[in-house]
Amino acid sequence: MAKDDTLLRSVELLSRLTEQEISMMPQTDAQLPSVEQVKKMVCLVKSIIFPDYFTKRQPNETIRSYYIGVRMEELLQILTKQIAHGMQFGEDCHTITSKEQVYNEAERLALLFIDALPEIKRLLYTDVQAMFDNDPAAPNYGEVIFCYPVVKTMTHYRIAHKLHELRVPVIPRIITELAHSKTGIDIHPGAQIGEYFAIDHGTGVVIGETSIIGNHVTLYQGVTLGSKSFKYDAQGNMLNIPRHPIIEDYVTVYSNASILGRITIGHHSVIGGNIWVTHNVAPNSRIQQSKAVESHFQGGLGI
Repeated sequence: MAKDDTLLRSVELLSRLTEQEISMMPQTDAQLPSVEQVKKMVCLVKSIIFPDYFTKRQPNETIRSYYIGVRMEELLQILTKQIAHGMQFGEDCHTITSKEQVYNEAERLALLFIDALPEIKRLLYTDVQAMFDNDPAAPNYGEVIFCYPVVKTMTHYRIAHKLHELRVPVIPRIITELAHSKTGIDIHPGAQIGEYFAIDHGTGVVIGETSIIGNHVTLYQGVTLGSKSFKYDAQGNMLNIPRHPIIEDYVTVYSNASILGRITIGHHSVIGGNIWVTHNVAPNSRIQQSKAVESHFQGGLGI
C-alpha cells in the first residue's frame, strides 16, 4: 500500500545519521538531561523557598522542617542525576573515566547548590520586596509571589545562576529558557544580578550573559541589556568576552530602552523609554529621548 511505503521510506531516511547530525551530537552514548526532571527540580526548590505558598501550610516549624527535609532529599536525588547527565552532555565528556566518578562529582555539585539555598532564598525575598515596593497595584506580598512573572523568572534565574557558577553544563540554560518561554523575560544564567531587583510587567526584557546589575535596580517591559558588536579571534571564532552593560545601584530603566555594549550606567540614574544608550552614563543622570521633530508631507512624500 502507498501509505505503508511512505511510512517505511520516511522511517528509513530519518534513521540514517547524516554528517551534519553526527557533528552536532554529543560525543557520548550516555543519557541526556531530562527537561521534565529539571522542571520538577525547580518546583521542588520553589516549594522549599516559598513553602507556605506552593504547598500545604504546616502548623509549626517541626512539621514544616519534616516536609522540607523530604523535598530536600528528593531534590538531591533529581539534581545529582540531572547534573551527571549534563556533565556527560558537555564538551568535556571525553575526560570522564567512569560512571561512578561522574555521579560522585555530580553529588558534590548538588550538595554545594543545596548549601547555597538559604542565600538564594534571601535574595528572592528581596526581589519580592522590591516588586511590592515598586508597584502600587500590589495589594500584598502573596499576590506578588503567586502572580507576578518576575518572581517565576527570578526563581529560575537565581537557581540557574548558582548552577552556572558551579560550572554545571546545560542545566542552567534549560532552567532560564523554561522561564523565558512562560514569561517572555530572557535572562542568561551567567548575568550577575544584585539584591532587590524588580522587573515591572516584564514581557520582552532581555539581559545578556555578561551583564552586571547592582542592587535596587528596576527595569520595565521591553528593556534590552545587550551587546553592540562581537569580536573574533584569528580563526574567525566569536570571542566570549564582556560585552553587555554594567548597571550600578538604584538605576531605573523605562520600557523599551536598549542599553548596548560594555558601558556603565552610573548609580541613581534614570533611563527613559524607547531610546538607545551606547555610551557611559554618569551617576545621578536623567537620560530621555529628544523631542519629536514635526515635518509636513503630502501624498506620501517626505516620510
